[in-house]
Amino acid sequence: MTTRLFKTKGFAVAAKKALIHDDQLLAAFSELCKGQADDLGGGVWKKRLNANRHRSIVLARGRRYGVFQFLFAKQDQSNISHQELQAFRALAKAYEGLDGWQVQQLLEMKAFVEIRHEQAIQD
Repeated sequence: MTTRLFKTKGFAVAAKKALIHDDQLLAAFSELCKGQADDLGGGVWKKRLNANRHRSIVLARGRRYGVFQFLFAKQDQSNISHQELQAFRALAKAYEGLDGWQVQQLLEMKAFVEIRHEQAIQD
């Protein structure tokens, strides 16, 4: 099964500033699929990026979509709050229910930037 991989507009801006490129995100998501990330439950994952200088929050439920949602520097923030985690879990559940038309709308509104669609991510 192919998982479509996205980053939000906000994540894309933050990643560009942090010099984190799409090939690094692809590798990170592949590692996440192999269990090499912190599972925060409810489809929320925390994955270290950029030589451990940044943390990303990745939402992936149901294996249809993966979304790099939030990026923060380790030096600026140690972790996300319980309230943020609950909000990310709700968002992960909403993303799981997206159909193709809704995803296309998010892409057209530039709320999502697609990282990869055609290639299957190695499990």
